[in-house]
Amino acid sequence: MTRFRTPRRAALLGAATTLFTPAILRAQSALILRWGDVQAPNHPSVMASVQAAAAVKAKTAGRVEIQSFPSGQLGGSRDMVEAVGSGALSMVTEGGALIGQFLPQISIIEAPYIWRDAAHMARALSSSLLDELNATLVAKRGMRIVAVTYYGKRHVTTGSKAVHSAADMVGLKLRVPEVDTFVAMANAWGAKPTPMNFSELYLALSQGAVDGQENPLPTIQSGKLYEVQKFLILTGHVITPRLVLVHDATWQKMSAPDREAVTAAIRDAAAWNDAEIARQEATLADTFAKAGMTVITPDMDSFRKPVLAKLPPMFEAKWGKGLWDRLQAF
Repeated sequence: MTRFRTPRRAALLGAATTLFTPAILRAQSALILRWGDVQAPNHPSVMASVQAAAAVKAKTAGRVEIQSFPSGQLGGSRDMVEAVGSGALSMVTEGGALIGQFLPQISIIEAPYIWRDAAHMARALSSSLLDELNATLVAKRGMRIVAVTYYGKRHVTTGSKAVHSAADMVGLKLRVPEVDTFVAMANAWGAKPTPMNFSELYLALSQGAVDGQENPLPTIQSGKLYEVQKFLILTGHVITPRLVLVHDATWQKMSAPDREAVTAAIRDAAAWNDAEIARQEATLADTFAKAGMTVITPDMDSFRKPVLAKLPPMFEAKWGKGLWDRLQAF
């Protein structure tokens, strides 16, 4: 049977076409930015990316859309940084030490004991130094830093051994990130460094493949590492910044106003992340103690001295002569 459109039906169809076609066109023309992170959805870093996504969509009227991929869904840390460099991935949040595998000198910003406190780190990384590193990163690797976030102070945890000084670390299988400075740090303590991707860490700890690990308190919380570790040793050996990287060619596809809007949204979210990390750091040691962990304040000098004696001269050629002293001066 042939169906005839009544004038009313034709009018409704015409209105629907007018109403929905712009939305379809907007969806087709939106620039999609996929943002990867190894952290869990409940970590402030990922929560901040979700906040940024909402703000970007509003600020750009849907012209730019950020999609967040937590928990290493798009690969491990190195894989995702490499993918941003090639353009296979738009964005990633990662630490300076790992990014140093692509631009060696930038790894110094995550060196053990380089920062006196978080304020010292913030002063240095809001200076022209970061602009210099960023220009080199863009030129050599096609990646751009759009924000710096605070990840927290890193502390050691162990599964079965109480650690009161670096002497107690001797022979301990310590998971570290897959970067040379962390391996050298563990060696300086006499531990057995075991590089491994973060996504593999919980299982490795639960099965005893490694004896301990080191991470900031909010990461220990979001990764549920406290479930498979008995001792928390408050070493505070690294004050870690993480960098939000974007593929530069993708970045240049945006109009200048959209780039400004995206930058503002990401930096606002980064500021929220920083405050939330600091808030969690103030309470989580007590939270873990109430959950059954033994919290230890160790001999800090026993951890600091062997690392400072070994790492700055070992990595001076990688970091650049005089860069350590330059950062200390801020």
